[in-house]
Amino acid sequence: MKLVKVKSHEEMSVFAANYILDKVKSNSQVNLGLATGGTPVRTYELLVDDYRRNSTYYQNVYTYNLDEYVGIPIDHPNSYHAFMFEHLFNHINIPEKNIHIPNGLSEDIYEEAHNYETIIDGIGGVDLQLLGIGENGHIGFNEPGTPFDRETHIVTLTESTRKANSRYFESLDHVPERAITMGIASILKSRGILLLASGESKAEAISQMFTGKSSIDCPASVLKYHPNVVVVADEQAVSKLKAAMILSHS
Repeated sequence: MKLVKVKSHEEMSVFAANYILDKVKSNSQVNLGLATGGTPVRTYELLVDDYRRNSTYYQNVYTYNLDEYVGIPIDHPNSYHAFMFEHLFNHINIPEKNIHIPNGLSEDIYEEAHNYETIIDGIGGVDLQLLGIGENGHIGFNEPGTPFDRETHIVTLTESTRKANSRYFESLDHVPERAITMGIASILKSRGILLLASGESKAEAISQMFTGKSSIDCPASVLKYHPNVVVVADEQAVSKLKAAMILSHS
């Protein structure tokens, strides 16, 4: 794993947006794995700004989202489908047929998970997977204890993850209890991974990912096994790492 230290969430977002744009602009067709949550919002804003200025071409970009809540409609303001259209897809020229997000309202969510993995296998894994990291080290909705060989599956969200996401809902009671998520094995199929981390609340997870043993207790620690991972983290997120481990980026 390559660690890039930046000063702030803004600098992290600029780095991430430029990294993604390099992929989009240098390939005739590219498969992007995308994430939701607070961490990538500014990155998406910067991609939209670039599109408005430069008319960057997204007609041959295909996207595959990490996860979706089970049991809420796609037009619910807190669905990940709605999130992606609000923050990115409505503002660039990507064809809707190129967008892939798990269907959390499928009549058979287990079949939906299987079919989503089949789609990922059909493209040989995404070219670049964008990730955040949870305070407990989760990636996607792969909570601690998730086997490293798990593919797209249905997960029961931990109380800590539901509490972290409750800020987007009226109350904790309104946060769904289950989600469909790409599994850890699905993520590892990606040819490249870009993980973003910002804030002191992520410092322990980043420390465990880099210095702890690779363990299902910290799902992100599995990324040590991947040959092409770039972690972009701000000063607060790397505050528990030794200075010698940090590659500064200017």
